Amino acid sequence: MAMVDEPLYPIAVLIDELKNEDIQLRLNSIRRLPTIARALGEERTRKELIPFLSENNDDEDEVLLAMAEELGVFIPYVGGVDHAHVLLPPLETLCTVEETCVRDKAVESLCRIGAQMKESDVVDWFVLVVKRLAAGEWFTARVSSCGLFHIAYPSSPEQLKAELRTIYGQLCQDDMPMVRRAAASNLGKFAATVEPTFLKTEIMSIFDDLTQDDQDSVRLLAVEGCAALGKLLEPQDCVAHILPVIVSFAQDKSWRVRYMVANQLYELCEAVGPEPTRNDLVPAYVRLLRDNEAEVRIAAAGKVTKFCRILSPELAIQHILPCVKELSTDSSQHVRSALASVIMGMAPVLGKDATIEQLLPIFLSLLKDEFPDVRLNIISKLDQVNQVIGIDLLSQSLLPAIVELAEDRHWRVRLAIIEYIPLLASQLGVGFFDDKLGALCMQWLEDKVYSIRDAAANNLKRLAEEFGPDWAMQHIVPQVLEKVSNPHYLYRMTILQAISLLAPVMGAEITSQKLLPVVITSSKDRVPNIKFNIAKVLQALIPILDSSEVEKTVKPCLVELSEDPDVDVRYYASQALQSCDQVMMSS
Repeated sequence: MAMVDEPLYPIAVLIDELKNEDIQLRLNSIRRLPTIARALGEERTRKELIPFLSENNDDEDEVLLAMAEELGVFIPYVGGVDHAHVLLPPLETLCTVEETCVRDKAVESLCRIGAQMKESDVVDWFVLVVKRLAAGEWFTARVSSCGLFHIAYPSSPEQLKAELRTIYGQLCQDDMPMVRRAAASNLGKFAATVEPTFLKTEIMSIFDDLTQDDQDSVRLLAVEGCAALGKLLEPQDCVAHILPVIVSFAQDKSWRVRYMVANQLYELCEAVGPEPTRNDLVPAYVRLLRDNEAEVRIAAAGKVTKFCRILSPELAIQHILPCVKELSTDSSQHVRSALASVIMGMAPVLGKDATIEQLLPIFLSLLKDEFPDVRLNIISKLDQVNQVIGIDLLSQSLLPAIVELAEDRHWRVRLAIIEYIPLLASQLGVGFFDDKLGALCMQWLEDKVYSIRDAAANNLKRLAEEFGPDWAMQHIVPQVLEKVSNPHYLYRMTILQAISLLAPVMGAEITSQKLLPVVITSSKDRVPNIKFNIAKVLQALIPILDSSEVEKTVKPCLVELSEDPDVDVRYYASQALQSCDQVMMSS
């Protein structure tokens, strides 16, 4: 009996589980579809499983989403590409549901299947799905159809192609803004499959309609279409059709559309092509940089460097720099922050003289901005300026500002400066560094914020690597060791961390003579946190020291710590002792 029932088992269980009240069970059964399909075999999957899924009217979006995803990779289970069309009906149904993410996934799966289908099958089956959805009563179906045309079009014969172009044109004039939005956002994909002759005529007229739509959300998506279509058109057509649209969009009454233009402007410039047309775009860009909406200025400010790169330095200095000066004192901190994050990149574009005369004052004003984010964004890009104006000028102009920032009240600013110090050090050289920045590096070890102390210890290690052990022995080690008796245990911990980071750079001799004695003395500290950190530091020093030193000095200290009343101290000491024993055995 069991043998007879066996083949029916998977579909019966699936039916039970897909009707179960528990959503998790339903989800699990959808995720097991490939296993069930393998058990059923290809033919029964086609004849029973897929029709059953088509009729499955689950109302949970999560289950539908999982189904849309699984069906996209189901071709192998229905017998390969020859039978791929059987997967279209359930996905077509999913393209009409209310939840957007389910429809999007169903469209994605349909595209994936359609791309693998044979040309004749696309014409016989796939195109019908597109046409049915495009004529759907519910707007959801029409929205979904827009994402399928680029798959259906290339395989279709001439007459069908003409019909598909007409249908797409109708979708672009649909009564529902949601449908027009979908048509606008998919226009670039569809246009890429259309022949050049129709591209210039039919597609461009569709595009023109969208650019004049009364809904700003549709015009917004048409802006993206500008860049996509621009790449497909010949340069002269691009200038004739796309350029006027961009210029008018830059003055659109909706700030969201202007924001989109500001965001896409660089891509739009690339699409429009060579110099003369860019000259038309400069006034448009200047207008965006001076827009009365802060959001638009933020987007435009963030593109300043990219835009300047495609202009001649003269044009950039003449038109863009005055706007940059205005933006550096903009009333919105977010505008100044966006500017600060890219302005450094303008230095190589403008060249040395213009950078020194015009950009440097702007950097300095942004370095003193009241908002930490603005200061942070400038600091993190300093090296780009250094390459252009040279170290002498950088040190004269910027160093006072950097020293000020090193004591900034916002710890994130101090942190950014610390992380920048090794790079500065390598560029400024050793002499300069000793005078100005050495004291600061020590001061940070006793900062009240842990992240700063931690970064300061790592900073010392990187400086020792940069300038070598001899320099470190002179300028870092004595000052660090002096601080080991700080009355506050948290600061003593930072010093111990600094010692364990410096030891590998300093080598065995200095570690053994200078660093180890201080660590051993500290092991008598009365704070358990210090003692277990001592155990960790000693464990880190073991590989650096001679085995005789480990045996003579390190091990006795650890044995003493391993008998400490505090459980953590004992634990870390025993861990370190194991490392000792391993070293002894290997030597």
